[in-house]
Amino acid sequence: MKKAFIIFLTGGFLGLAAGFAIGIFAYPYIFLADIVADEAAPGAGAGAVVASGTFIHANPSDPIHWGRGGATVHEGTVRLEADFEVGPGPKYHVYLVPSDEVTPETAVDETMYVDLGRLRAFKGGQNYQIPTGLNLKDYGHVVIWCEQFNVLISPAKLSFKG
Repeated sequence: MKKAFIIFLTGGFLGLAAGFAIGIFAYPYIFLADIVADEAAPGAGAGAVVASGTFIHANPSDPIHWGRGGATVHEGTVRLEADFEVGPGPKYHVYLVPSDEVTPETAVDETMYVDLGRLRAFKGGQNYQIPTGLNLKDYGHVVIWCEQFNVLISPAKLSFKG
């Protein structure tokens, strides 16, 4: 009887843990994957285009953390273009990172990054205000970063105009 009770508790615990893990990974795909941002591109007030880049899949062996699409930096705004898309997850933020190279091994959270805010949607055009007085040429990447797990989702290396 005691052995059966231990087996029952162990099975219940393992089932609960497996269900929780599956729920954590499935939730964004089931409930959030269809949320698409459709913000208008910044108007004349956003300033001239300063730089642009393309989000990449930083670690091809990682099927969960990926991104694609364009980023355009105006004098006052970072624009994630209409073709922007990342794999869903929790607490994604948009950072400007002062590094010439950003890889999955880069400790982005330990750099002097600028947090532009929480990602509003996993797909589509979105605008993020840049704090005034920031020297944009000091920031070589726009990065999507998961604050909950301290994981790089996708970097976009910026190419500056002129």
